[in-house]
Amino acid sequence: MRKIAAVLFVLVAILTITSYAAAKSYQFTGVVKTVQGDTFTVQKSPSETWEFTKDASTKGTPKVGDKVTVHYKMIATDVEASAAAPAKPKK
Repeated sequence: MRKIAAVLFVLVAILTITSYAAAKSYQFTGVVKTVQGDTFTVQKSPSETWEFTKDASTKGTPKVGDKVTVHYKMIATDVEASAAAPAKPKK
């Protein structure tokens, strides 16, 4: 029984690690405009400003005025789906 539990634990750990590793990485470069607690904004151009949140695993500390390159991953935390509209028949 313990062997089965150990194998299942290892399998779940491997699947969890690979799911995080499989997420595509992106980067955003610009000037830090605001820093408030764990949230900061980076402006790339006058029309493009992004807000980021950092956690305990985030490396580096942004300061207002710094030019930074933020490396991030987009991971869905919740997905709400609705039924697809039926296709219209061709004439």
